[in-house]
Amino acid sequence: MTRRGGGAPATPEQIAAAPKVALHEHLDGGVRPATVAAIAEEIGHALPADTVDGLATWFAEASSSGSLPRYLETFAHTVAVMQRPQDLARVAHESVLDLARDGVVYAELRWAPEQHLEQGLDLAGAVEAVQAGIESGRAEASGEGREIVVGQLLTAMRHADRGLEIAELAVEYRDRGVAGFDIAGAEDGFPPILHLEAFEYLRRENAHFTIHAGEAFGLPSIWQAVQRCGADRLGHGVRIVDDIDFDAPGGPQLGPLAAYVRDRRIPLEMCPSSNLQTAAVPGMSSIADHPIGPLADLGFRVTINCDNRLMSGTSMSREFQLLADAFGYGPDDLRWFTINAMKSAFLPFDQRLALIDDVIKPGYAAL
Repeated sequence: MTRRGGGAPATPEQIAAAPKVALHEHLDGGVRPATVAAIAEEIGHALPADTVDGLATWFAEASSSGSLPRYLETFAHTVAVMQRPQDLARVAHESVLDLARDGVVYAELRWAPEQHLEQGLDLAGAVEAVQAGIESGRAEASGEGREIVVGQLLTAMRHADRGLEIAELAVEYRDRGVAGFDIAGAEDGFPPILHLEAFEYLRRENAHFTIHAGEAFGLPSIWQAVQRCGADRLGHGVRIVDDIDFDAPGGPQLGPLAAYVRDRRIPLEMCPSSNLQTAAVPGMSSIADHPIGPLADLGFRVTINCDNRLMSGTSMSREFQLLADAFGYGPDDLRWFTINAMKSAFLPFDQRLALIDDVIKPGYAAL
């Protein structure tokens, strides 16, 4: 990436203090290992490790197989401990607090209500339990002097058939904590078009939505998400590089889809550590191989995210540090990524602008 401010890479102290924005954060992918262990013991759910440290190690190792389907299997244990209302609220509370303590000032927590009904909750009750946890987490963070704005993204599982139902739920609760809609799960074999009815409904209702696309499958998935479904943002979207000829004479040449995504300023929710774990881009063996740098150089609206803090053993600060180490990014570069994300948030324009002008810009100016 072409350095924006020159100078040295950002220091750990600057990164820790920097305001951050997390757009792609899975609620069931950010559970504390100790919480997984505690709730599992209460409900009698068997875990693959006997200690909290062992459990954290298992999640990291099981998530690093290079296979997205294998990566997704780890969620069986986190989802299992998020079935009761008190457990959903606890996980949401702790997630908000952990993000705030990491310097995150705005976050969208995505999760699939349809996966949390095994103990008698209905969809609405699950959403309300998560919202209660978000609100109590924000209150505790505020008491620590850490203000954070948080919205829910309600996710439909792409292999199931409840897309329209979840989309309707997102619209019903959009003035009560829900910021938008998403689809997630195994991408290969379950294209976005399967949920077209849900996306058409959301557009009629003027609702926001993002789509996981271009992570484990290539350009056809991105094309459908953008052109057939009308996605506001692309979850990952890393395979857009398949439509760019980086070796063309005279410099990189964008194909028609890549050019459209860039021209329309469609945000890419990039998750470096997660993409490395699942081998989202062929030939990527380190963070330095991640196309986030070239895509930023070409002017795409790139954002930085964790995806799943538990599975990747990461945080927003760690993702920033990995990129600073790999690409030499300084505070001005991280500010650019952060403002990209805030501009792309599913939040009213005036509120986005207030966070940029009153929180993010002053925060980076003070580094």
